Amino acid sequence: MNAVSKDDIKRILSLRFEKDERTKLCDLPLPCCLKDVYRAANRIKEAVEKNQKIAIVGDYDVDGIISCTIMAEFFDDIGFDYVIKIPNRFKDGYGINEEIVRELDVDLIITVDNGIAAFEAAKLCKDRGIDLIITDHHMPLQTLPEAFAIINPKQKDCTFPNIEICGAQVAWYLIAALKEVCKLKYDMSKFIELLAIAIIADMMELRDINRTLTKKGIECINKSKRAAFKAIKHYYQKDKFSLDNIGFLIAPLINSAGRMDDASVSYRFLHTKNYDEALAYLEQIISFNENRKDEEKQLFDESLTQVKDTDSCVITSGENWHEGVLGIVASRLARHFNKPSFVFSLNEGKLKGSARGVGNIDILNLISKAQSLLNNYGGHKSAAGLSLNLENFEAFKSLMQEECSQIEPSKFLDTDEILGILEPKDIDFEMLELLEYFEPFGYKNPRPLFVIKDLNVKNKRFLGKNEKHLKLILSKENKTFEALFFNYDKEPNLNENISLLGSISKNKFRGLITPQLIIKNIYGSEF
Repeated sequence: MNAVSKDDIKRILSLRFEKDERTKLCDLPLPCCLKDVYRAANRIKEAVEKNQKIAIVGDYDVDGIISCTIMAEFFDDIGFDYVIKIPNRFKDGYGINEEIVRELDVDLIITVDNGIAAFEAAKLCKDRGIDLIITDHHMPLQTLPEAFAIINPKQKDCTFPNIEICGAQVAWYLIAALKEVCKLKYDMSKFIELLAIAIIADMMELRDINRTLTKKGIECINKSKRAAFKAIKHYYQKDKFSLDNIGFLIAPLINSAGRMDDASVSYRFLHTKNYDEALAYLEQIISFNENRKDEEKQLFDESLTQVKDTDSCVITSGENWHEGVLGIVASRLARHFNKPSFVFSLNEGKLKGSARGVGNIDILNLISKAQSLLNNYGGHKSAAGLSLNLENFEAFKSLMQEECSQIEPSKFLDTDEILGILEPKDIDFEMLELLEYFEPFGYKNPRPLFVIKDLNVKNKRFLGKNEKHLKLILSKENKTFEALFFNYDKEPNLNENISLLGSISKNKFRGLITPQLIIKNIYGSEF
């Protein structure tokens, strides 16, 4: 591994985006790139003109909640009434189904962030004379539901550029088409703040379109007059949101209602224009989030007891494990072990699970190799959901372990991540500015990692409710700096010499900005 200078870092990070074609908002693809988008827009226009009843059916995660909020605000702005239905994870399951169709007395149903595999619901819509418009971004099967229109950039004959976009972006494009067919003057940029959150939360590739929208979206969030963002700023005493605040604060908060209770609370939180209402919803959501953390810790700890070092992937399960936190536990296990991870809840002979990939491993493609054992599955490259019967579980585990054992070791690491060996003298404000230029970091634009050698541990202390985080004061050649090790699994001794793998972040404390290290792993001095 080579040493890297600031010039090296700038050159290496620039290469990540050399093929990006859409680096400004004016470069974004037009709605006409999406198959069926105008067919759908004209049908919605007709429903508005005839005062027909419209329902929007979403999903209980951040992407689905934001998709509903975007559609709802458009109808609010044109003064048209509608029904919002966000399925409850525990009562309804994922996406539109026959029960939801029976519940909705409407002429037109628009799905957002779901529906691409809703064959039975689509058939019932047709039988009942309800037109169904599906907007989704998940991978379609060989056949599609019989719907009035299907807008999904991954379907055949769709000319949308080859980049992963989330459900909220698909909904946004539908509104752009509606703006055209209805000949409206309408500010599409009002939703960019929400799109940035959905893109990050749904682990979309932070390249090209997504990078452009997210960079602009972070600016928009900080200027936003949305009651929800004002409430979060007030509650957490923030004057400005950073990129990390989206991934580690805002998105988990919005997600927690759907994970622990009902996502409609988060929808109302984002949708309300009343600040006091937003604060009241936020307090509910914070309570859900605290419960989520407790459940997550319990399942993570139980999962650790089931994992063997020799496993090529992580597969854990428990009876009646809380379904709302399976995905987040799978993410933590994947990060902890750097292996594809599957977490299942067993209930009445059926297993429902979440899967997360690592490095350059396509988790959805991996799962597809076991499709004969599964009841259903779906998702995208980095995250997926699946279900199967108990009698198929052992065969599934064996197959996944076998498949993962044959994956090239290099695929387990995102080779874009580790840039090289960095000298502590280069960790300064100039480095912070350099890295900030290449934000937002995330999927396909990972935060750069560096190896830093021969550091002396001057001080250490434990942080957090259960002291599960570690703060170190490190020094080398008269350069001293702070380092944080979240959920640490190795603890160095005072005055020990260590090497580490970590990233550089900005620490803001009482108006003072200093660089700090975020540790990913600690090694002995021999590293």
